[in-house]
Amino acid sequence: EHAFDRFYAEKLGVNVEDLLISQPDNGEQALEITEQLIRSSAVDIVVVDSVAALTPKKEIEGEMGDSNVGLQARLMSQALRKLTGVINRTNTTCIFINQLREKIGVMFGNPETTTGGNALKFYASVRLDIRKKAAPIKEGEDAIGSNVTVKVVKNKVAPPFKRAEFELMYGEGISKVGEIIDLATEYDIIDKKGSWYSYGDTKLGQGKEAVKNILADNPELAAELEEKVKAKLNPELAAELEEKVKAKLKEL
Repeated sequence: EHAFDRFYAEKLGVNVEDLLISQPDNGEQALEITEQLIRSSAVDIVVVDSVAALTPKKEIEGEMGDSNVGLQARLMSQALRKLTGVINRTNTTCIFINQLREKIGVMFGNPETTTGGNALKFYASVRLDIRKKAAPIKEGEDAIGSNVTVKVVKNKVAPPFKRAEFELMYGEGISKVGEIIDLATEYDIIDKKGSWYSYGDTKLGQGKEAVKNILADNPELAAELEEKVKAKLNPELAAELEEKVKAKLKEL
């Protein structure tokens, strides 16, 4: 999409030193580079951002009003036939980011569709539908993030139709402490009464943003809550955590 910002990516935690970036002139060039990278086995993950921006060479070289029906769909179909076998042999992960469009004149059923035809839907092992909720996360009057919902709409390697929700904070990325608070509350590790949060006999604060700030300033407390959440999710970890607590008590 020719919209990559190195400094913002670095701020979000991307290791730009290990990141290879290519900004090709057309869709054919982009998919050829993708194939070469996968075939070389030099990288573990290739991300194509985005399918909607993979413009065929013929469309770029043509005039503005030219009709190019099905060009992008044919390009994607041909590319995926070639890529599928190479991806499997090299054990490389290839992620295609796509955008939603609305079909014109659809009266019944879902009017939403993705660009690039149906080939990607058929060839993909996993498809994730990622949407942000309408209401932003606010601090006072300022919007500081979005609540995001992810639904697995297709999965060839595990059960599909699972859902996940998380906070995407502007200038930060996915909020880990926000996730710890949500899961700890869900598993009754943190007690929530109204807008107040407490952990054991300790009142953590009023409002989720206040508790997030407390956990950000107290990484040991955040780590303790994270361990307890993991223990709830995995009973084997619970036994291991109990042994650690007993060992600490003996030291005291």
